[in-house]
Amino acid sequence: MLLQNRPVIMRMGMRAYSSTPSAAEKPDPVKTICKIMMSSTAVTLDTALEQSGVRVSPEVVEDVLKRFENAGMIAFRFFEWAAKQRHYEHSVRVYHTMIESLSKIRQYRVMWDVVNAMKSKKMLNVETFCIIMRKYARAQKVEEAVYAFNVMEKYDVPQNLAAFNGLLSAFCKSKNVRKAQELFDSMKEKFVPDSKTYSILLEGWGRAPNLPKAREIFREMVDNGCNPDVVTYGIMVNLLCKSGRIDEALVIVREMNDMGCKPTPFIYSVLVHTYGTEGRIEDAVETFLEMEKEGIYPDVPVYNALIGAFCKVNKHKNVYRVIKEMDSKGVSCNSRTYNIIINSLIDCGKTDEAFTVFRSMIKVCDPDADTYTMMIKMFCERKNLELAFKVWKYMKVSLNKLRKTLLEVIYEASKEELRSLKGSAMDDKYGSRVSFSYCLCFRKHTR
Repeated sequence: MLLQNRPVIMRMGMRAYSSTPSAAEKPDPVKTICKIMMSSTAVTLDTALEQSGVRVSPEVVEDVLKRFENAGMIAFRFFEWAAKQRHYEHSVRVYHTMIESLSKIRQYRVMWDVVNAMKSKKMLNVETFCIIMRKYARAQKVEEAVYAFNVMEKYDVPQNLAAFNGLLSAFCKSKNVRKAQELFDSMKEKFVPDSKTYSILLEGWGRAPNLPKAREIFREMVDNGCNPDVVTYGIMVNLLCKSGRIDEALVIVREMNDMGCKPTPFIYSVLVHTYGTEGRIEDAVETFLEMEKEGIYPDVPVYNALIGAFCKVNKHKNVYRVIKEMDSKGVSCNSRTYNIIINSLIDCGKTDEAFTVFRSMIKVCDPDADTYTMMIKMFCERKNLELAFKVWKYMKVSLNKLRKTLLEVIYEASKEELRSLKGSAMDDKYGSRVSFSYCLCFRKHTR
């Protein structure tokens, strides 16, 4: 069934890859190179590329490398081939893309060879080492990440605050905030921290989560005369609200206003969401109105937070009023908006209304896997298999459209790959998650 449209796609492909393009039609070098790389080995790649007569530019090489970032050493082979072409020089962006690709496949020695090549051409910069530190940290190679920072000056790249922030960020994002804090404490005399430095640490401790430590960092920042910016305030407000300390978060917001730093829609969305979670609908509405009074336009996350607050107290008429207001202001609902409403209606036993909202949803945006899961589970649990199958069929049609698009895209890359396309990547991304869950639902409720 998956390959029913194959003849159509094949004909489309034949037109797209005619061996005698018209003078007005120039073959896309990226597509040409991708086809060659997908049908060649590392040994035959150079010859195939030479015979194709394709010409490369830094933009073309960067695009190809990004598409083959997980393809192993064949990407590096292409990178080396491109470097030998007449009238061509790798750009800094191309080098950085290659470094990222090599680090992903743990080819660190080759990665440092590329770094040395950049050094010989005096093309290294702070961003180069930030990429390396980030990749090492993500692979939990702590010592190697610190080593990359320490050798910067040997490579004639100054160790500055941006590089230090890059190192701290690398550790915080890889869930190693304690190491980041250790480095900060030992080196903050050498690199005077700025608001970005403190924001990085705050976010790291927020993910931990460790509210006392985050408070300590925030107060240290203020005591040292470093004014928090809107990002720092946002991180702190979010962390306090997640910890159930909304009153303390409001103190931070007032402090923010006193400093002449206007709260962002993100901060208001966090406050409204927290009030909603606690069932404090009046406070949620008041906060929303205060935001509008301050001349700050609500975005989708703010509206979603308000809708969630009304759903929490089962005020669905108010929800529909909010939807109308969004429409009048040109703010489009997303799948998250509808999922909040549908989930609330299902919890209240309003299955017919939930299905009505679902049908409205498909006119505005595509349902996601969570939407399908809720709807089919709802109908199965209520023994309404007819409607469950209707949603199932709609989902299959929607996914089939995605499959068809995927087939066309893959054929554009390589018609050889099409032959092995059974159980496609689209099935893995959507189908397996959705289909397996739903088959269990149907099996359970049809016994």
